[in-house]
Amino acid sequence: MTAADLWRLAWRGLTRRRVRTLLTALGITVAVASMVIFLSLGEGIRKVFVSELGGIGPDIQVSLTPLSQGMSLHPNLPQSTVQDLQRLAPELGIQSVTPVIMAVRGSLDPTQSAVLYGLPAGGLGIGAVFPSAAVARGRTLQAGDNAAGAAVVGAKAAQNLRLDLGSRLNLNRRSSVKVVGVLAPESGLVDNFIFLPLDTLQRAEGAQDRVSLVAVKLQNPREARAVATQIAQKLDLEAATQSDFLSFIERALRISDAVRFGISLIALIVGGLAVANTVMMGVFERTREFATLRAIGARPAFVRALVLTESLLLSLVGGVFGVLLGLLGIAVVNVYTQGLAGIDAAALTPRLVALALGISFLLGLLSGLLPARSASRLNITEALGRV
Repeated sequence: MTAADLWRLAWRGLTRRRVRTLLTALGITVAVASMVIFLSLGEGIRKVFVSELGGIGPDIQVSLTPLSQGMSLHPNLPQSTVQDLQRLAPELGIQSVTPVIMAVRGSLDPTQSAVLYGLPAGGLGIGAVFPSAAVARGRTLQAGDNAAGAAVVGAKAAQNLRLDLGSRLNLNRRSSVKVVGVLAPESGLVDNFIFLPLDTLQRAEGAQDRVSLVAVKLQNPREARAVATQIAQKLDLEAATQSDFLSFIERALRISDAVRFGISLIALIVGGLAVANTVMMGVFERTREFATLRAIGARPAFVRALVLTESLLLSLVGGVFGVLLGLLGIAVVNVYTQGLAGIDAAALTPRLVALALGISFLLGLLSGLLPARSASRLNITEALGRV
């Protein structure tokens, strides 16, 4: 008997109890789909950072808080660090030094949240840290905006907060700024920023002469690792490169992936028990059939292979439809996150598809072991005597 014949017999065995088989496959489908959706969030965020971070942000980020302790926005770094770095500029090949203060405008409604990003209004302004940022309407920050109180808003932040040229944005009860520019849509990160003059945000946060970090641009970005090491040694500060930041994001995503997979594993275990129950019930109901096969010469290995094939087929069908249902769920998630932050937070990657189908295969294999063993060890005489 060929492998095709074996799979055909397994399919016929499953379709004899169509409702039971359908419900079991549906359970596997939902379990696999939930795993795909949960893990796709990590894959999507990973792709966002890898694709967008390389073209934005500083070559080196100098702060007091190491990345190992998380991203700290608290302005605890003395602004005099700027002068220290400028003195080292000729020696280290530093092109520009930009003090930055950051704060989060939070809200119970995620669409009303944004990142406040303060930096010097004169000189290159926003372009000192985000060279590809372009103004769609209005103008960028200028030196005179420190006293006037101005803001340039990212495209998604403007949409979510309903801000346009001339709108007033309240920073607190005593401070507000006027929107003088709206950036062109660029990326999910910058689009959610609100750029303010450094002095304006320092006053609003009560952080005079303090910044969150100092952004450093190098003449040769390839030397970022060596320069960061020297800055850390000479100034006794934390200096992180873009690769350090990506490594930090990768570690954080791996931890979150493990948590999401653990949650999904509960549903997968329940689905595996359902498969085992369905196949075991099939073995019990077809005891005489398996005994007849043995009586006409079928070896125990054939019966064992037939039952295992049924279990694998049931799990793989559920896995394939689970991937398809997960793809639909990913599309729904991305519609929401596009409207919220302008990014695709979920992504279905080839390795995620392989993981889903691999787990489905393993689930079917493990779920079918006990029923297959029982079927292959039937006593032919007793089984044929059952009514």
